[in-house]
Amino acid sequence: MHPQDFHPENFARGAKHALDLEFYAGGCRLSLPVLLVRGAAAGKRLVVTAGVHGDEYEGVRTIFEIYRELDPRRMTGDLLAVPAANPPAFWNVSRTSPLDGGNLARVFPGDPAGPPTAAIAWYLDQRILACADLYLDLHSAGVRCLMPTLIGYHEPDAAARAAALVFGADVVWCHPSVAPGRTVSAAIARGMPALYTEARGAGRIHPEDLEVYTRGVRNLLRHLGILEGVPEAPPCRYHLRGDGNIDQSVAASRRGFLVPKVTLLEPVAAGQELGVLLDLHAEPLETFRAPCAGLVVLIHACPLVEAGEPLFLVTGIL
Repeated sequence: MHPQDFHPENFARGAKHALDLEFYAGGCRLSLPVLLVRGAAAGKRLVVTAGVHGDEYEGVRTIFEIYRELDPRRMTGDLLAVPAANPPAFWNVSRTSPLDGGNLARVFPGDPAGPPTAAIAWYLDQRILACADLYLDLHSAGVRCLMPTLIGYHEPDAAARAAALVFGADVVWCHPSVAPGRTVSAAIARGMPALYTEARGAGRIHPEDLEVYTRGVRNLLRHLGILEGVPEAPPCRYHLRGDGNIDQSVAASRRGFLVPKVTLLEPVAAGQELGVLLDLHAEPLETFRAPCAGLVVLIHACPLVEAGEPLFLVTGIL
C-alpha cells in the first residue's frame, strides 16, 4: 500500500492489521512495516515508533510484544505502531542509513521528493504521526553509548509531562526546548503531546529495559482509556531537566581509546574530569571535563572513539 492511501479509519474495528507502506525515493524502493490494532469501540489512538536508529532494538521488541498480547475486542481506541521506522539502517545495523548517510532523527518533517531518509521522515510525519492523540518514540543508546533507562518530554506541555510520569521509568527528563528535525519536534509542531525513551542499548535487549518499556506502553494505553485499568507506575527516582540534544555532548576531536572516569547518573561539578583519551602508547591525547554541574546521562561505552563522536552528556535536576 502506498502511504498516501493509508488511513487507519478504513480498517475494520475489533481486529489486528499488519501491512507495509511502500514507496520509491532516490531511486530506492522502500517499505515501512505497520502494525495497527483497532479497538472494538472508538477512542483515542496511541502511536508508537521504534527503530528510527537502526542499531536500537528495545523498542522493536516492545512493539512486537504489545502487538501480540493485545485483544482488540477489549480495547476502546487504537494502537498504531511502526516497529522499524528506518528499515535501511535497521537491516544495516547502523545509526544512519546506508542509502544516503541520513540520520532519520535529524530530518523531520522530511521531503517526499528528497533522498530516502527525508522521504521516510515525510511519510512517517504525514501518515503516522498525524494520526496520534499521544506519540511515543522508543529509542536507546545504540551500540556505542550508554544511557539510563528514561522517558523524556517537552517541558511546556502539561499533557506530555503527565503521560511521562504515568509511563513509569526510574528517570524522567524534561527539556525546556526540543531541537528541530526530531520525531518529537514534528509531533510538537502538530500540537500533540510527545514522549521518547532511552535505555542502555549496547546492541542488546536487557530484560529490565524490556520490562520498563512494555509496562510503560501498557500504562499509556490505560492512561488514554484504550485499555481498562489503572496505570502501574512507580514514582521516578530522578526528574532531570536540561538539554537532551546528544549533538551538544562533550565530543572527541580525534580518534583514540577512551577511559571514562565517571559512571552513569553520577553527580559531577563543573570542570570535573569525565574521562581521558589515550593513544596506543597509553599516552593522553585529550582530557574531557564537565561543562556544567549536574548528572552524567550519556557515556561513550565503546572504548574506541572516532573524531566528533559524543562522549559525555551532563544535565541538571528539576
